[in-house]
Amino acid sequence: MKFACVCQSGLGTSFMVQMNIQSLLEESGVNIDNFELEHMDVGSATPDAADYFFVEATLVSALPNIPTEKIMPLQSIIDKEVAREALYKVLDENDISHQ
Repeated sequence: MKFACVCQSGLGTSFMVQMNIQSLLEESGVNIDNFELEHMDVGSATPDAADYFFVEATLVSALPNIPTEKIMPLQSIIDKEVAREALYKVLDENDISHQ
């Protein structure tokens, strides 16, 4: 499964979210080899670029070409618990067990 972490410029914020998602995957006990993570800017986000897109909530409108069910809006990009909730929602929707 491929996750894209998206921000305006595709640099700092999206990379920080990517690192948080990676850490959460490792903590959750899933097989990390089954996941691919990438960070990108909003202009590079296309529907086929990833299975799910983790993005700061105010940027959701900048992704009109991405199906809403593939977008995981984050109300806070620095709160790891917000990222955990979004990640676990994806895992649960795909019947992937986690701790």
